[in-house]
Amino acid sequence: MKKDKSIFLNGLLYENPTFVQLLGMCPTLAVTTTLKNGLGMGLSATVVLIMSNMLISLLRKIIPEKVRIAAYIVIIATFVTIVQMLLNAYVPSLYSSLGIFIPLIVVNCIILARAEAFASKNSVGKSALDGLSMGLGFTCALCIISAVREFIGSGSVWGIKLYGSVIKPVAIIGMPPGGFIVLGILIASINAIVAKRKGGNE
Repeated sequence: MKKDKSIFLNGLLYENPTFVQLLGMCPTLAVTTTLKNGLGMGLSATVVLIMSNMLISLLRKIIPEKVRIAAYIVIIATFVTIVQMLLNAYVPSLYSSLGIFIPLIVVNCIILARAEAFASKNSVGKSALDGLSMGLGFTCALCIISAVREFIGSGSVWGIKLYGSVIKPVAIIGMPPGGFIVLGILIASINAIVAKRKGGNE
């Protein structure tokens, strides 16, 4: 139970793929202009992470060592295709907003890294938990960045205007340079919290 809790907290905080490991920076900076986009990308990646981790763990003793990376990519690509088709069928507006970044989940460093570092060495249950924790950590990171950028950059959250003409939005925050600025500030803040928490536990 304690080990499961540790696995779960790793993805959310101590080994957060975005704020700590700095993985998946391309979608992190590209799609976080609105909270809807951030949540959609995060949940899509989470589904792929959980399903691919489980299948790779299930087949870990069958997949030959020499072709394991190629096999992982095929498995991941299969689940990405399923997610892409479901989004296109049921949430076409989100599918259009995320565009090319949905199929690019196939080469997302987070998913391939968890397949190689965790799923290929652990049980199906633990691999599913790892996928869930890493996926939720990625989703939370995208949502935080998206909410900050949307609020400051366009004066709204989830498309709802929060302040009118009295305060002018800072347009640069919604642009690529703004993504780097917000990400840098959040990384510094999260790392300070993690360091303080680790220091308190020692």
